[in-house]
Amino acid sequence: MTNIEINTTRVKIPSQDLQIDAYLAQPLQEKNFGAVIVFHEIFGVNENIRDISELIAKQGYIAIAPAMYQRIAPGFEFGFSEPDIGYSPEAYQLGLQYYQQVKYWEIFSDIQATISYLKTLPNVKTDSIGCIGFCFGGHVAYMAATLPDIKATASFYGGGITTSSYGEEIPTLNRTKEIKGTIYTFFGTQDALVSQSENQKIEAELQKHQIKHRVFRYDTGHGFFGGLFIDKYPFLVQHPSFNQEATLDAWQQVLELFHNHL
Repeated sequence: MTNIEINTTRVKIPSQDLQIDAYLAQPLQEKNFGAVIVFHEIFGVNENIRDISELIAKQGYIAIAPAMYQRIAPGFEFGFSEPDIGYSPEAYQLGLQYYQQVKYWEIFSDIQATISYLKTLPNVKTDSIGCIGFCFGGHVAYMAATLPDIKATASFYGGGITTSSYGEEIPTLNRTKEIKGTIYTFFGTQDALVSQSENQKIEAELQKHQIKHRVFRYDTGHGFFGGLFIDKYPFLVQHPSFNQEATLDAWQQVLELFHNHL
């Protein structure tokens, strides 16, 4: 099922002390679908994340992209709508500033709130929820994979998985044994932010705990998926590591993952 008709809207997800802004894309057909949570990079829920959400919905899934910086910087996004900034050092520094303020249990709470919200939608198969994330969102997706509701996870170049957990002493890697579903991880062998040593540690931990997984490595740098929709934005300052060949191959692996498990 590909390129089916969808609609999109902005919604609010209740999460304890706040309302999380989120972008929701879903098929128009009157039937039940699996759902995918889309976790953004440090640049927020920008056009790239919204377009990825729409593309997932066109494959026959309900996609939702929550704003994981809601507590720190409501409404924050940088990307294609900023032709003079784009994926620039200035945007990176601002996104990094917010990234350094997030807290593990607040993120975890917001993930759970997003899952709970999806379960309130009448067209969601509540036993078929997965997630995908990039960079900061790749780490968040790895966290989400430890929840029993998450059946399939695509984690792209998640930063800090082996060394940190947003204020907690135990790195997220140490929670690998809690992963219940299937996880696919994606890395660039030239990534200056997530080293080969780090991605090898992740693979070793997945193997150690016999987690259902696949690891994909491409001869490219960090953020290689950051330009899938470049043709839509002629003014785009694209991600410097965008690699079309790697992106297209990785996308096919993601579709296989979701098709088989959601």
